[in-house]
Amino acid sequence: MLAAEHAVRGPAGLRGMVLADTPASMPLWSRGVARLRRALPREVREVLDREEAAGTTGSREYAEAAQVFYDRHLLRVTPYPPEVAAVFAGRQEDPTVYRTMIGLSEFDVTGTLRDWSVVDRLASVRVPVLVLRGGHDEATAESVAPFTELVAGARLRVFPASSHMPHIEEETAFREAVETFLAGCDAGGACVR
Repeated sequence: MLAAEHAVRGPAGLRGMVLADTPASMPLWSRGVARLRRALPREVREVLDREEAAGTTGSREYAEAAQVFYDRHLLRVTPYPPEVAAVFAGRQEDPTVYRTMIGLSEFDVTGTLRDWSVVDRLASVRVPVLVLRGGHDEATAESVAPFTELVAGARLRVFPASSHMPHIEEETAFREAVETFLAGCDAGGACVR
C-alpha cells in the first residue's frame, strides 16, 4: 500500500514496482474478505458473528473460528514458519498499530485505513508494475484488479496453491517471478513493460 501511494506521486528514480498481495483500496479489500467469510462453514460464521455481536473478539472461540479463515486465506502452511508465528505473537502482545490502522480484524476494517484507496490515481503510474497474489488470497482478485486495469502494461501473476503469502507457500515460483521482472530492468533503469 505504501509502494502504491509512493508510485502514484510519480517520484523521480522509480523504475518499476512489485506489488505482492496488496489491495488497491480497502473498500475493495473489505468486499472481497466479506465474500470469503460468507464461504466459510456455517458453524464458523456463527461463532464469528456471535462473538462480534457480544464484543468478545478476544475469546478463544473467536480466535479458533478466525483461524479457519486464516488457514484458507492467509497462510496454507502449518505449522506457521517461525517468522510468521512471531508476527502473530507480536500483534497479540501489542495490537496498537494493527487496531489503529485496520481495527479488530480484517473482517471489519474500522481503523484509519478503512477508506484508503489509490484507485482514482493509478492512471498516473508510469512505470512497469508486477502484481502478485495467491489463488486463495484474502487480497482477492477484485481488490487487486485496479492495478492491472488502470496501470498501463501492469502484469498479474497468480500463484494457484497459495493464499496471502505466496513468498512462503510457493517460494521458488514467487522468487522466479520477481527475479524475471527485475531482470527486465536494463542498466539504464527502465524495466521492460
